This record gives sequence, structure tokens and C-alpha cells, in this order.
Amino acid sequence: MLSLYRRVGRQSAAHCKMPKLKTKSGVKKRFKLTASGKVKAGVAGKRHRLISHNAKYIRSNRGTKVMCDADAKIIKSHMPYG
Repeated sequence: MLSLYRRVGRQSAAHCKMPKLKTKSGVKKRFKLTASGKVKAGVAGKRHRLISHNAKYIRSNRGTKVMCDADAKIIKSHMPYG
């Protein structure tokens, strides 16, 4: 009878842990965190219809940009272990 109580005790202790939080799969594909904790993302408007844009627009949208604080707060909520 004592071994039955021990088994039940172990199971209940395992269930007390909080479950792991899941990262949104779209967020982990599109965003990265910098060393200082800011969120960086690729710039929009680089995929197609570039002939209609001037060279300055295309150059300025090269690479990645750091997201503003309001957007970064939302993005960080979707990546809990950031």
C-alpha cells in the first residue's frame, strides 16, 4: 500500500510544473533579436514590382530594420523565450 502512495506522490509533483510556452512559428521565421534585446526584421517591398521604384527606394530597403517599440512589444509576446 505504501508503494501506491509513493507513485501517486511522484505523479502529482510532475503535474505541478507549468507547461512550456510555444513560440509562434511565423514569428520565429520572420524576426530575430539583437544582443540589446531589440527586434529586427526584413524590410517590406523587396520581392516584386521593383521596376516601378527608384534606385534610392531599393537601396534604402536593403537588409533589415529595427522594429519600433510598439511593434516590438507585440512581437516579443509571441516569442516567450526570446
